[in-house]
Amino acid sequence: MLEFDWALETMMAARVLYATFLGALVGLERQLHGRSAGIRTYGAVALGACAFGLVSQHVINAPDPTRIAAQVVSGIGFIGAGLILRDRGGITGLTTAATIWAVASVGLATAFGMYVLATLTAVLILFLLLAHHVPGWDKFSVFYEKDKPSDTPSGEN
Repeated sequence: MLEFDWALETMMAARVLYATFLGALVGLERQLHGRSAGIRTYGAVALGACAFGLVSQHVINAPDPTRIAAQVVSGIGFIGAGLILRDRGGITGLTTAATIWAVASVGLATAFGMYVLATLTAVLILFLLLAHHVPGWDKFSVFYEKDKPSDTPSGEN
């Protein structure tokens, strides 16, 4: 029979809570800007990635304990692929898919006890999401406002 290790379980609970917090923080930014994926989605992705990472570390007699963690990367990629849509000649959901995938790395880093990496990654994701709100950011965009394709056919106003 397995013995319950309070210290280990408390450490794992703290890691799951921290990963969920970081993911929810990124999700808060998305929710405040009216995106469909918000606090709950990002928090759940980070929580799930962290939990899977912890499970992969503590599976007894596993031939390769990194397999579960490795599958998180491809599984989240599959979810992200479902978020990307092609609409009217443009693509939507690409940033959401990319940041959900990146938030999964925050969860895995937390699971493996890499708190500085997890925190830095979450902060950098937030920076990337907030950067386009900085005045002048549009100068770095592929399309300037004046060069954006319009929804109306040529010659019609």
